[in-house]
Amino acid sequence: MLIPTNLLQDKRILLGVTGSIAIYKSLELVRLLTKSGANVKVVMTEAAKKFITPLTFETLSGNKVLDEQSESWADDHNHIKATQWADLYVIAPASANTIAKLANAIADNMLLQCALAYGDKKIIAPSANTNMLNHPITQANLKMLGIAHYEIIKTQTKELACKTVGDGAMAEPIEVFWHIAKELLKEDFWEDRRVIVTGGGTAEKIDDVRYISNFSSGKMASALATALFCKGADVNLIATKFDADLPLAMHKIDVDSTEEMLEFVVDSVRIAKKGKLSKPSLILDRPIELIQKEPFLFMAAAVSDYVPAFAQDGKLKKEMLGESWNIEMKQNIDILKTINKDGIKVVGFKAEMDAQNAKENATSMLVNKGVDAVCLNILTDDKSFGTDDNEIEFITPNGSALLPRADKLSLSFEILKNAKEL
Repeated sequence: MLIPTNLLQDKRILLGVTGSIAIYKSLELVRLLTKSGANVKVVMTEAAKKFITPLTFETLSGNKVLDEQSESWADDHNHIKATQWADLYVIAPASANTIAKLANAIADNMLLQCALAYGDKKIIAPSANTNMLNHPITQANLKMLGIAHYEIIKTQTKELACKTVGDGAMAEPIEVFWHIAKELLKEDFWEDRRVIVTGGGTAEKIDDVRYISNFSSGKMASALATALFCKGADVNLIATKFDADLPLAMHKIDVDSTEEMLEFVVDSVRIAKKGKLSKPSLILDRPIELIQKEPFLFMAAAVSDYVPAFAQDGKLKKEMLGESWNIEMKQNIDILKTINKDGIKVVGFKAEMDAQNAKENATSMLVNKGVDAVCLNILTDDKSFGTDDNEIEFITPNGSALLPRADKLSLSFEILKNAKEL
């Protein structure tokens, strides 16, 4: 997915790096953050400098590294001013040793002093050998941090530096990036709001090896779901295709046919309409129940208008079919018409090639489909599918707004601004 160069424009991030082999991922994380417009300063432990020199981080970030030797009280280069400067403090990688010290408020190095001095929420991405990570005391330390205003990014199961396969590898830089973006971009309107997004072109079975589909790439839906994730929504992406590098923490359901998509959409809408939203609690034995906000459905999937009337089992042989083959088709289920839209805001998507009648067709969809808004996308030809940018006209019963061409993630944020007014 194309990340806008202004996504984190002027956001100030203090990145702590510890003595772990996973520190090489921090270099990529700095690159991602700076390319998205963020201002990054790095604080290093002495153990971290055994793996990578401060000069490398200074080159990538454009800022002087804060460590034991460089701290100065003659200017702002110290652990108090650095934490006052930062919008967010992130520790990635966080070694088991650092996790233990954080949990016990020990501050015997620069990184730990910054952690104590920074009063707001902090994000850590652990990295450790499987046995070290799963040790009961380490697990207890992580739980302690969970109730002490730390967000902990899940580790991965893969081959570790010690050549064993197990849990403990630090999350990939792009996943840490999305957690950072979510913390910096979350918005009260969307935070914890249940939102369903559908995407991709459905695949309708002819036989066990053939199907009918369309050119929809699913990129717009993936971008929209990612924007919602960054805004703090409880988003569920139901799609036939997914863009690369989506947040792993975002809930996703992979489907193929219209029938399968309808089943999951109906079930997701039913769950979304429930009166309370449960959120895990690290303090209580039961989830925290939150006041439920009105849910949203963004129906961006390209659902087939017609499907084969008689899908066959096995593979149809050309010797049996002859020189020509006529496939009998029937009108498909209309998901937007089928679902119960009471108590949920619904935004439909309309792709048109007939530019002259496109807006009229999209506007009629408001009544015919009973939706609150329509995102109109006028296509020129089959090359319009799968592009990284788009142009949308956001149409409601009260009027319309043209959202200028932009990359699909930036455009998704503009769609969300308009959707708030529904």
